[in-house]
Amino acid sequence: MRHTDLFYLLALQNIEGVGDIVAKKLISHCGNAEAVFQTSASKLKTIDGIGTVLIHNLKNRSVFEKAESELKFIESNKIKPLYFQDDAYPERLKHCSDAPVLLYSSGNIHLNDRKIISIVGTRQVTSYGMDFCKKLIADLAPLDPIIVSGFAYGVDIIAHLSAMENQLQTIGVLAHGLNQIYPKPHKKYVAKMEQNGGFMTEFRSTSNPDKENFIRRNRIVAGLSEATIVIESADYGGSLITANLANDYNRDVFAVPGRVTDKYSQGCNNLIKQQKANVLTSAADLVYMLNWDIQKPIKSVQKQLFIQLDNEEQKIYDFLQKNGKQLLDVIALDCGFPISRVSGILLHMELKGSVRPLPGKLFESI
Repeated sequence: MRHTDLFYLLALQNIEGVGDIVAKKLISHCGNAEAVFQTSASKLKTIDGIGTVLIHNLKNRSVFEKAESELKFIESNKIKPLYFQDDAYPERLKHCSDAPVLLYSSGNIHLNDRKIISIVGTRQVTSYGMDFCKKLIADLAPLDPIIVSGFAYGVDIIAHLSAMENQLQTIGVLAHGLNQIYPKPHKKYVAKMEQNGGFMTEFRSTSNPDKENFIRRNRIVAGLSEATIVIESADYGGSLITANLANDYNRDVFAVPGRVTDKYSQGCNNLIKQQKANVLTSAADLVYMLNWDIQKPIKSVQKQLFIQLDNEEQKIYDFLQKNGKQLLDVIALDCGFPISRVSGILLHMELKGSVRPLPGKLFESI
């Protein structure tokens, strides 16, 4: 992006009364951000929704000083600004009407043609939620998805750390400017995240982690991804807001069910009950519902002549070798495993190349 274009975009965003939707409307009618400031008041009045107060605010020249200060911060900290009309802007987010005009990113983020999922949940994550999150990401690792979350306590940071443990790209969407990290104890993870992934925010360096910013941040978490997964949530909370936004954007939503008596399963159970989310019990559920091609994992793996199977995998493999094509339910029944467990085992076996899925939830050995 040209220095001049960015300068006027920053100035426009500092105008009182100009949000993302209004800014896009002004840019669409005037051609670019610089032209907005050069267009006469009489022509601006012809734009639907643009009134005299906003036109008066556009004459406020103090916004140029703020823009210059922000531009210096961006350049000195090697921050990458992403304009909503640029090719580098996240493709899925472009299709959200309220997406930010500008995003600021740091690190090594590469989004093009990638599987991207958001994982959210309560800050008071239980051992059940923690274990599920870690296993889910480990099971998905061979498919090389990008893991997006909000870098907060609880489920968020578990998702980011698990992604890094599995050498996956992970993105933290922040509710403040890139001049700080919140919560402060998570600052120790920044360098590692920026090696393979990094951070995104719509907020300028002068923005603090105010309460309302977290709600605004959630639409980016939902908009970036093809699916949002809620691992644990109480009856109310930011995770449910993110899930509802994902539904509004026509994205897939998944929720991990829990016991009806567990406080931090209430939100997930309600999403499922209200048919606002698909049930998620294993990585296999996600792969199946999103129709991901697991026969062509992105990460290159050298083909093995002799595939290593653990005891559970070997039992299922032997059963399929003996009995031929079998339904998932039949495999679970005859092998003595819960269906949810068999789904996960079969996913691992598919990735190893020892079984293949067939239409109608049939599987056969290779």
